[in-house]
Amino acid sequence: MTITYTRIGEYPDLLGESPVWDAQHGCLYWVDSVGCSIRRYTPATQRFDQWKTPSVIGCVALGQNNTLIAGLSDGFYQLDLATGQFSEIMLPVPPNPEIRFNDGRIDRYGNFVCGSMGIHIQPVGELYRLNRQGEAEKLANGIRISNSIAFSPDGKIFYFADSLDQKIRAYEYGDGNQPLTSARIFAETAILGSAPDGATVDAEGYLWVALVQAGKIARFAPNGVLDRLIKSPVDMPSCLAFGGEALGTLYVTSIKNSGTGRIISRHPDGGYLFAIEGLGVQGIAEPRYQQSIVSAT
Repeated sequence: MTITYTRIGEYPDLLGESPVWDAQHGCLYWVDSVGCSIRRYTPATQRFDQWKTPSVIGCVALGQNNTLIAGLSDGFYQLDLATGQFSEIMLPVPPNPEIRFNDGRIDRYGNFVCGSMGIHIQPVGELYRLNRQGEAEKLANGIRISNSIAFSPDGKIFYFADSLDQKIRAYEYGDGNQPLTSARIFAETAILGSAPDGATVDAEGYLWVALVQAGKIARFAPNGVLDRLIKSPVDMPSCLAFGGEALGTLYVTSIKNSGTGRIISRHPDGGYLFAIEGLGVQGIAEPRYQQSIVSAT
């Protein structure tokens, strides 16, 4: 089967991240982190929608009752898609202006797991789990850049990377209520020429990882062995999600300009969203956060 790449949209993001396919409504959400925007693409109608955010945004996840959960610079919020209003869920105490939230995802049990990063790449980032009762538990600290958050199909394995370590770790995750245990090095990406960025898991339990510095996308088997390495449509792919009618399309966000001056694409299509077809695999429908903290109006 031939692999094809399709550019989506009329303009690029500055820092595209966090693609999430909503299987119920047939649309893709993603964010422009430094552009302070949440974007939505509906393939069936070719429609695009956008919501501005009150600060830099790291990620979004599906919520209940026409809402999204968002990891903004200072904490977790709920977005009412109908009104565009953001409601505070959790802000770390004490606040730390030296960090911002980055990568995040809903686990297989309906909890929101999201990590932060040091603004100046200091090891001050933290990893939180927001449970279904609206309580936030700190799972880890001392992180420079939280990335590659993903879960095995059965929810028992948690994948995570501090990108600057150039290693993806796998943890025993239990039933979503336990501390992270039995950490092991799942895969090292330094030999592939890149730190790991965003990741997702397919229906066979293989982990797909954006290799942002190498312009490639890697697929790792459940035992950590590199299974496949494909070219990215641009030089700086940032995050991945399976979507489409049969969850057979791999959506890829990318970077044009990270806003810091450190990461700037040299590709003419840098920052665009892409759809990759013909991979011969399917993804898993993304879970929703299992409690709406603030009722939608």
